[in-house]
Amino acid sequence: QVQLVESGGGSVQAGGSLRLSCAASAYLYSWYCMGWFRQAPGKERERVATIWTRGGNAYYADSVKGRFTISIDNSKNSLNLQINSLKPEDTAMYYCAAGYSSYGGSYCWDVAKYNNWGQGTQVTVSS
Repeated sequence: QVQLVESGGGSVQAGGSLRLSCAASAYLYSWYCMGWFRQAPGKERERVATIWTRGGNAYYADSVKGRFTISIDNSKNSLNLQINSLKPEDTAMYYCAAGYSSYGGSYCWDVAKYNNWGQGTQVTVSS
């Protein structure tokens, strides 16, 4: 079981940037799909970005393409999400998640892959 702890959320004005981090208790050198998800009040949880620990392409929701970048820092055993050009509609609780997977790429876009979740970090964007 992988334990995940998110950090880096906060309140920013539109156009600002944040860097979210997710510390993982297990080594990320193994075969995991890692992802960031978000849930705004009254809305369903949505996928934001996913990546495979063994490499390959990252996947992004259309609403965040070009503004968000997901990455893995193996030296710190952490998953990161760089968020630029923030918009009020990005306001949500952001969750880090992980799930063992022998395959990456589009396989990591499947929410069913994820069985380890963090507690979330709040991002609030004001206009």
